[in-house]
Amino acid sequence: MSADIWNWSWWSGGLWPYLAVIVFGFLPSEFWRMLSIFVASGIDEKSEILEWVRAVSTALLAAVVANIVLAPAGALALAPLWARIGAMLLGLAVYFAMRKSVLAGVFAGVSAIAVAATYYAA
Repeated sequence: MSADIWNWSWWSGGLWPYLAVIVFGFLPSEFWRMLSIFVASGIDEKSEILEWVRAVSTALLAAVVANIVLAPAGALALAPLWARIGAMLLGLAVYFAMRKSVLAGVFAGVSAIAVAATYYAA
């Protein structure tokens, strides 16, 4: 059985969303990632520009987390505010308790909010 690469029947099937994700999602961001590797390779880690980039990225991450906790959308809005804040604090505590393990902190926070959303949705 030979595959005909010029047969476009796969396009009308269920595979076209995967192609769209690769072409419009993965490839454009991959270009900027590779470009940043080449540009950043010549910059000193202690330079002021990288300190500024770290500060901006930290501020953006804090803003996204605050937005998710304080003004959630979708299923997360089912959990009360105190449960969302508690899950965030639990995740932060586990992160530090497990020697700055991002995986453990995220798992604990997501588990706590999933339990709270399930419990309060009923």
